[in-house]
Amino acid sequence: MANNDRSRATTEGVRRTPNRAMLRAVGFDDDDFSKPVVGVANGYSTITPCNVKLNDLSHRAEEAIFGSGAMPQMFGTITISDGISMGTEGMKYSLVSREVIADSIETVCQGQSMDGVIALGGCDKNMPGAMIALARMNIPAVFVYGGTIKPGWYKGEDLTIVSAFEAVGKYQANKLPEEDLKGVERNACPGAGSCGGMFTANTMSSAFEAMGMSLPYSSTMAAEDEEKGKSAEESGEVLVRAIQQGIRPRDLMTKEAFENAIAVVMALGGSTNAVLHLLAIADAAEVELTIDDFERVRQQVPVLCDLKPSGRFVTTQFHHAGGVPQVMKMLLNAGLLNGECRTILGATLTEQLAHVPDQPDPDQEIIRSIDDPVYPRGHIAVLKGNLAPEGAVAKVSGLKSHSITGPARVFDSEDEAMDAIEARRINAGDVVVLRYEGPKGGPGMREMLAPTSALVGQGLGDSVGLITDGRFSGGTYGMVVGHVAPEAAVGGPIGLVAEGDEITIDADQRLLQVNVAEEELERRRQAWRGPTPRYTRGVLAKYARLAGSASAGATTG
Repeated sequence: MANNDRSRATTEGVRRTPNRAMLRAVGFDDDDFSKPVVGVANGYSTITPCNVKLNDLSHRAEEAIFGSGAMPQMFGTITISDGISMGTEGMKYSLVSREVIADSIETVCQGQSMDGVIALGGCDKNMPGAMIALARMNIPAVFVYGGTIKPGWYKGEDLTIVSAFEAVGKYQANKLPEEDLKGVERNACPGAGSCGGMFTANTMSSAFEAMGMSLPYSSTMAAEDEEKGKSAEESGEVLVRAIQQGIRPRDLMTKEAFENAIAVVMALGGSTNAVLHLLAIADAAEVELTIDDFERVRQQVPVLCDLKPSGRFVTTQFHHAGGVPQVMKMLLNAGLLNGECRTILGATLTEQLAHVPDQPDPDQEIIRSIDDPVYPRGHIAVLKGNLAPEGAVAKVSGLKSHSITGPARVFDSEDEAMDAIEARRINAGDVVVLRYEGPKGGPGMREMLAPTSALVGQGLGDSVGLITDGRFSGGTYGMVVGHVAPEAAVGGPIGLVAEGDEITIDADQRLLQVNVAEEELERRRQAWRGPTPRYTRGVLAKYARLAGSASAGATTG
């Protein structure tokens, strides 16, 4: 070493003496200062069953990281339970929490100069929030999903959280006695884990496995099963190897990897929220992904899995039928997956899937063959038209008809719409327009599981349309269209619709339009005035100022 190099090294060591003193207080010894420092981003909380087991998983990952020759440093991040906040003002904070989670992980990892990070999450926004941070920082990283809940059980029927919301609608329609309403509520969620169908949490965990950012099979494990703990340990070991090998998130999060994730979401019948979140993650990774890419992939990929909310089976059953690797192997063999994409294990997808059977067990009914799919094309359609110039998202699985034309029933908030639905003022053939609930207008782009579940419970799921600049729970199904962009609050056409206007939703033609002359729409546009902001201080006000269009992921930059 030259004298000047030795001098710089000595100077640097002296400068870092106070840092070392601080680290000794949390357990570092002399030999530990030469080891990689690994963040353990722990989303544990007792707020929600989705996250209640994360502390156990975080400690198992921590021990595995230490045992692999690195120094783990654990820190906490937040969660909002969508299922608990659904239908309340609190739901406005849900999507906002995605940004807070991303910012918090980035802040700690960058502020503490960490060499890598393992992120553990359970509830819906934990996953995209963590992945946005991992893509921004681009330090070696792996995501660990907290796991799915096991199904509830009541009177011979598997239950999920959506069962409870739909039971409310059935009770209001006099189709369910109060005793059974209470029975469903008491049995829907039997323990720890995220909502048990192919709702948003299980959809996003599956997408991340498809992108190579999580270990094989980890996305559909039950939260309370021992294999989930072992997977957390293995994830810690894999992360240390990734640090040693220099594998970074953007090496894995390529355009082709996002297309693989979209293909898997389509094959699983996953949540419409995947559109919003994958667009946001791609933006963080500086990958050019657009809403039109989802429609392009949809045209090629069939729905292979018969999963709730529109199907029959829950995620734990899907896991035992072969899970995401089985579906990926089938897509790969059909030329619908890019097998050259690499994973956190350092292998290509083709190599990683080599041991997976070409076809699932013929005795199971959950995963269908490519030649006999549940639906011949993907279930998440991107609609455009004079109501959604930037696009809107519809989930068409489980519908008897893919189109409806009917009179608009216009509401300027979810609460107004719920009052009308509960009062039985919505009739077959109506198209509910639920606006000023977008990223800026809500603010926070609330999920609309309460109104959609109430409509399904009342028997109107196939005969009433609903369009919104808000979004939907992964548990939503029916003739519903969300993410309408531009949103009403910024002058989007959905804000110009008047009560009684004829609206057409046509998923086959990918059309969302109000059947009103352009001259009349222009007259209304000139008369339109933006709403007074609902919040002027605090996190919701900040989000309203910063949030972009849903068509680009509703990110804050």
